[in-house]
Amino acid sequence: MADVKPCRERDATDPVFSNALDISSDAPGVEFTDVAEPLLYNVSDRPPIHMTFFFAFQQVLVALSGSLAVSSFVADVACASEFSDIKTDLLSSTLLMNGVTTLLMVTLGARLPLFQGAASDYVVPLLAIQVINKDFCTVKGLDTDASMDNTSIPITNATGSDMELRRQLAFTKLQEFQGCLILVGIIHCLVGLTGICGLLLKFIGPVTIVPAILLSGIFLSRATAKFGRAHWGMAAVTAATSIILSLYIGHKKMPFPAWSRKRGFFIYWYPFHQVFSLLIGILVGWLMSALMTWTGALTDDQNEAQYMARVDAQSGVIKDAHWFRVPYPGQFGAPSFHTGVFVAFLIATITSILDSIGDYYACARVCNVPPPPRHAINRGIAIEGFASTISGILGCGHATTTNGGSIGAVGVTKVASRDVFVCVAVIYIVFGLVGKVSAVFITIPQPVLGGAMIVMFGMFNGIVLSNLQVVSLSSTRNIAIIGTSLLVGLMVPYWLETFPDDLNTGNAYNDNTIKTLLANPNLCGGVVACFLDNTVPGTLKERGITAWLEQKKDDHFRQYSEGKEVYLPLLPASWFSWRVMKYLPFCLYRPKESFGVEQTLSEQPEHHVE
Repeated sequence: MADVKPCRERDATDPVFSNALDISSDAPGVEFTDVAEPLLYNVSDRPPIHMTFFFAFQQVLVALSGSLAVSSFVADVACASEFSDIKTDLLSSTLLMNGVTTLLMVTLGARLPLFQGAASDYVVPLLAIQVINKDFCTVKGLDTDASMDNTSIPITNATGSDMELRRQLAFTKLQEFQGCLILVGIIHCLVGLTGICGLLLKFIGPVTIVPAILLSGIFLSRATAKFGRAHWGMAAVTAATSIILSLYIGHKKMPFPAWSRKRGFFIYWYPFHQVFSLLIGILVGWLMSALMTWTGALTDDQNEAQYMARVDAQSGVIKDAHWFRVPYPGQFGAPSFHTGVFVAFLIATITSILDSIGDYYACARVCNVPPPPRHAINRGIAIEGFASTISGILGCGHATTTNGGSIGAVGVTKVASRDVFVCVAVIYIVFGLVGKVSAVFITIPQPVLGGAMIVMFGMFNGIVLSNLQVVSLSSTRNIAIIGTSLLVGLMVPYWLETFPDDLNTGNAYNDNTIKTLLANPNLCGGVVACFLDNTVPGTLKERGITAWLEQKKDDHFRQYSEGKEVYLPLLPASWFSWRVMKYLPFCLYRPKESFGVEQTLSEQPEHHVE
């Protein structure tokens, strides 16, 4: 690829480098000013190699804690929390897939600077099942089913100690996650390849999405408490540090040493404490754990919950981890299937697709490029689905989706170059292949991780609620639907948790399957919201659905840094005139006669068969 000239003179002292773009939300329909703040590097620009690595490492650190949290959740719902080697393998697979999916998205997918991280939507239903079933991680000797319906494993088919039986139980659950994730990943990919995203948007809007996703964030408070209970003081210090740095003094700038050929070494001001507030909070909590461990303030009794607050609680993980390990298909066994898990993952897939579309539009705004065309959106969704299938094959236990926090980081740093995210992908792939790196992250004390989760998922809930800005909140219709769906989503799982024997169909298998479905707050609240939103009379504008169609309103008034050529797939230009492209929703079709001498690819109309 030929070098692209920068949009203007680059210098680390440029004040643009330290001005943050105010992003109100990553949802479509957000109002922006017509004059966008200039970027330091545009989407197609190529920063110097050393600066590319610096910007990439910054993005890696911003998203790392989220991936660690989701991987920890997977280990918890798979009953593998006590097996450090399984946790290390899960995290290695997660980091590897983060890198692979990001690389595919930037080169073949939507082609915007989008980081693909671990999706927590897929873990919440499993956490709900764990709450309902009190014997979720109990090993029993008389049962013959090791599935999600009956979490015990048959002792008659196993030999060895109880720990070996528990390991088999963890593998059994991970195998179920694998099989279901592979299936929903294929469905996810087909949604992009067939271009039916538009059909989903006609029936599922913000009034449906907000309650469904918000219930996930609310339910994550239970899992967060499990990590924080080891030492609430340590969790509070971690969370408070991040909140102070990001909110209370986030508008301040701190001095940072820099060097350029013109000025040599100098000091420039940049809000690093805001960008890395979560990472700094984790480091402060980690240091607190080390000091309390060294002074003997924490118990050394492994049977006490507080033991997991010690900095050396899992120190042996680093020593035992391999230097290099390549995650491989079937590393936890052959994939299996479970109906309840499959339905839960399918609901998560639908919400993930719609959320990703919103992120594509938000990223285009931040990068000051035209809204993504239909073929780019379809390719992006297809890539996410393909990567989810690969995640299932490798046994990650979760899918990957667009990370909204990284879009915000692009707005803060003013660096939208695709080259940076290619470097991000490479770094994550290296992290996933070097086992010692994953092992270091595994040793983070549980309350420190719990404190980070408080901030992460608290922000997650706020972002979800911000999607309501495109909905008429003065409408009694919308308020009633949102309130009712939230109540049902919280009430039904609580009912099953408190009175599990109330549901009795006379068939144990049917009872467990129904409980697995109803324990999912996303499913209960989302189905109610979707049904009411599509049956109660209301205009598309009132429901917020027209917000997706209003993205192109300012196409003729806003000056973009680049045109729609940023979305062109990496294919020879002559291929775009092939007639087969006309029937592929994820490809661009340009008839030969439309290629005028003075008409560029980005100025030509799109031609697709509806």
